[in-house]
Amino acid sequence: MKKIFALVMTLVLVCSCGLALADTKLNIAYMPNYASLWSVVTGINQGYFAEEGLDIQLVEFADGPTIIAAMESGSIDMGYIGPGAHKLCINGRAKIFALSQIGDADHVLASKKAGISTITDLKGKKVGYSSGTSSEMILKYALEEANMTWDDIQAFEMDASALVTAMMSGSIDACACWSPSTTTIINASDGDVFSLCSNKTFAHRTVTPASWIVLSGYHEKNADTVLKFTRALYKAMDFGSKPENFEQVAQWVADQCATDLQTALNQTGDAAWPASAEIIAGAQDGTIEGYYKVQQDAFIASGAVAGEVPVSDYVLFDVMIEAGK
Repeated sequence: MKKIFALVMTLVLVCSCGLALADTKLNIAYMPNYASLWSVVTGINQGYFAEEGLDIQLVEFADGPTIIAAMESGSIDMGYIGPGAHKLCINGRAKIFALSQIGDADHVLASKKAGISTITDLKGKKVGYSSGTSSEMILKYALEEANMTWDDIQAFEMDASALVTAMMSGSIDACACWSPSTTTIINASDGDVFSLCSNKTFAHRTVTPASWIVLSGYHEKNADTVLKFTRALYKAMDFGSKPENFEQVAQWVADQCATDLQTALNQTGDAAWPASAEIIAGAQDGTIEGYYKVQQDAFIASGAVAGEVPVSDYVLFDVMIEAGK
C-alpha cells in the first residue's frame, strides 16, 4: 500500500508541475506567402502558441479549396484561406473563426507582347486561372468590368504553380494569380508583364477578406483548442502589425518558404495587417460581419453562391470576441 501511495503522490506531483501535460499537436495549413504566414509564423517564433500549450506543425498547400478538402479528410486541423475559398464556407463546408486581413494580393497579369494593354484586350487571348480560388474570382470581376464573359477568352484552368510556369514560358498571354507569384512573374518578364488590375480595382464591388477556418465538427469537439489558437494568433498580430517588425516577420516568412528576405518584404504591401484590437472591435460592432456580407453578396451576384446565408451561420464571432478577453 505504501508503494501504491507513493506512486500516486509522484504522479500528482508530476502533474501539478505540468511535466506530464503534453502540448496539443496541431496540423495547420498555409499557403507559401506573407499573407498566409505573417501571424502564424510570428506566433511560432515568438512562443505564443507554446504559451497556450500548442505544438504547431505547418503544412503547405497551393490553395484554399485543397486545404478544406484536407481538413475534411482529417489530415489538417485548422487552416488559412484566401478570398476565393470563402464561398465554400458560405456553402457550409467550413467555419471562419478569425479574420486574418483584408487583402490586395490578387492581380490579373498580362503580356504587352501579346498585344494587351487593357482588360478588353483579353478578348480571344489565352488566360490562365486557378479554379475555386481568388484567382478565378478576380478574373471574373475583370471580365465583367469590361462587359465580357468567359466565352470571350481562351480560359485555361491550372494550379497556382502551373500558372507561373505557363506565364513565364509564354504559353499563355495573361493570368490571374496572387502574391508572391505575381512578383515572380513580373520580375522574370524583363518589363513585358504588368498588372491589369488588382483587388483594389474592384473595391466598389466587394472586399477580399482572408480568414482562419475550422470544420464545424472539429470546433464542436475542440472549442477550447480553437480558442487557444486564436489567443496566440492575436498576440502574433499585435507584433506583426507594427511596421517596425515587418522585416523580422518577413524573415520568418522567407525561412518558412525557403525564399529570400526581399521577396517576403515585397509582399508586406499586400494588405493592411490588423492588430487584435481591430479584430475584436470589428466582431463586436458588426464591421467584420459587414465585410463578409459584402463578400457574400458578390458571390451571389456572380452565381458562385446560390442564395443568402446568415453570416453568423459560418463565422464564429464568439471566438473572435472571447479570445480577446
